[in-house]
Amino acid sequence: MSLPSDSSASPSPRPGSPAASDQGSRSGSPTGSPIAVTVVGGPTALLEWTGLRLLLDPTFDPPTVYGPGPNDLTKTEGPAVAAADLGRIDVALVSHHHHEDNLDEAGRALALGLPLVITTSAGARELAARCDSGEGTATVIGLEEGESLALDSAALVGSAVAAHAPAGARVIAVTAQHGPPEVAERLGPVIGFVLSAPGEPTVFVSGDNSSVEVVRAIAARHNALDVAVLFAGAARIPAIDAALTLTAADARAAALALGARRVVGLHVDQWAHFSEGRDALEREFAELESAAGGPLLAATPLGERTELAV
Repeated sequence: MSLPSDSSASPSPRPGSPAASDQGSRSGSPTGSPIAVTVVGGPTALLEWTGLRLLLDPTFDPPTVYGPGPNDLTKTEGPAVAAADLGRIDVALVSHHHHEDNLDEAGRALALGLPLVITTSAGARELAARCDSGEGTATVIGLEEGESLALDSAALVGSAVAAHAPAGARVIAVTAQHGPPEVAERLGPVIGFVLSAPGEPTVFVSGDNSSVEVVRAIAARHNALDVAVLFAGAARIPAIDAALTLTAADARAAALALGARRVVGLHVDQWAHFSEGRDALEREFAELESAAGGPLLAATPLGERTELAV
């Protein structure tokens, strides 16, 4: 299922385990539902936003080598928290379906059993076909860049999801450039996401994007991006002599371009082809403070639920 483009898709103005409070913590939502994140590892995290529980790029396999081939991907660690321990999950946001470090076998099986999966149009065709063949029961919706989906519409997303979404909640697909322009097309379609709802913090999820210029263009169109979830790690494979996701330095530049009040760093661990780890992000963000108080880069221990003050 694909939706018509929403040319007015700009956000409204901003008005697991025991919680690890982010510095300067207070509820990030005027309605009283906190915005929180539980990092599973790699690109995977459970995002609690406006009453919805959204799983980003599900990866739940144990350590695995995916191949064979010159660009084998190696998962070095399993998930920091089991999917069964995450509680209710309403939606899987899948930036792209065709790379195991963003959707592995266990992650795909989990996603297809959820109420809703939102991904690229190409990914939706494949995942919906799997559901049609009996592998899952999810409603699968594909979005092109600039298209918008109303998360409070039971007719579109199903009553199970719409029941938890506030009025006006929506997800917008935004550009993600997976590596330099000359290789991005070869690596296949990828999208990021903007989550917005009236009176609630707006969240940007970068997906596998490597371009600060792409982020600047998103910032110019979507005002008041409160939380930036950035896929970093400077992913590299032998066939391409370039970073395929944000470097730590580029993540810093992207956060500043967005004017984010809090940053969550993902895609920095559990996979051998991530050339930079969490430590690189922490060094780059070490002196950056948030207007909401405390460090701009949220401390998000693996497997722990962390509320984000924005």
